[in-house]
Amino acid sequence: MTHSAVREEILNLVMEAQTSGATMQRISPIVGCASRTIKRWKSNKEDKRQKRDNFEPSNKLTLEERAHIIKVANNEEYKNLSAHQIVPKLADKGIYIASESTMYRVLKEHKQLQHRQKQRPATKAKPTPLVATQPNTIYSWDITYLPTTVQGVFFYLYLFMDIYSRKIVGWQIYKKQSSELASQIIKDIAINENIKPHDVTLHSDNGSPMKGATFLTTLQKLGIMPTFSRPSVSDDNPYSESLFKTLKYTPTYPSKPFDDIESSRCWCDTFVTWYNNSHCHSGIGFVTPVQRHLQQDKQILKARSVVYEKAKAKNPNRWSGDTRNWSFIKEVHLNPNKAKVNNITDKVMNTKSS
Repeated sequence: MTHSAVREEILNLVMEAQTSGATMQRISPIVGCASRTIKRWKSNKEDKRQKRDNFEPSNKLTLEERAHIIKVANNEEYKNLSAHQIVPKLADKGIYIASESTMYRVLKEHKQLQHRQKQRPATKAKPTPLVATQPNTIYSWDITYLPTTVQGVFFYLYLFMDIYSRKIVGWQIYKKQSSELASQIIKDIAINENIKPHDVTLHSDNGSPMKGATFLTTLQKLGIMPTFSRPSVSDDNPYSESLFKTLKYTPTYPSKPFDDIESSRCWCDTFVTWYNNSHCHSGIGFVTPVQRHLQQDKQILKARSVVYEKAKAKNPNRWSGDTRNWSFIKEVHLNPNKAKVNNITDKVMNTKSS
């Protein structure tokens, strides 16, 4: 279809929509044209912009030049190198055939950018998908920095959480990072939460305290299975990252660095008490982590639904649709497959619409 034919069809649709009472403000995003463009089309004014449909730059590479780039890139000396490495090597020999970006573009067009090295490409296996259906099954932990009054010196907050309930099950602040200190915390958690062997999976990133021999040995003795994120992929440990953001953006977070480790521990103790017992977490239906951990959330959410249904029955004219969804969240997923994520999203949307 020609450009003029497309424009004519769009104008007809616009006229039909305006006859039905639609405004240009609503029509423009739908048809993908600015209101000024539609107005110009209606007035049959000439489009003075440069037509670039068949535009070719004057300095376009010739077929011979493109073939020469491919020939050089596949030469025995350069066949295992990327354009990023080929260009400076050619320059050292006093040779210039094209810029690095041009060489990459030509190689891409010939499908020679997949992997040019002899060795196997590096792979980062995604962590095993995990699902928690009750408390004390999947934990997540990490370490974050807390600033001190001495520049370049930090305190280290070790934080362990249950991803099902979002409850902070253990924490401590130390002056250094070590697997020995982390081992002490997980031992206390196992006692406080009455963890049995093979009940809990503990997820973390690849830091040295997480993979230290002392810590891994402690986990083995406790019967706790460790899992790890991919290197440099923070999304693999989202619950701990989200918790740290909540911690550092809470209004009570000190605006100045901590003077000493005692003051940092005092503040963190206050935060953990508030977070576990008072903070209504959006990810678990706006109940507190302790309520969820004690499995009181199902009853609480059911009671909220009753309140809303009564309110709707009393004043039905104030409700254009269903009441707020207070459904109980049965599962919490850690690093699910994409197909699982899509299925979960579909279920949530179907629940909201039904």
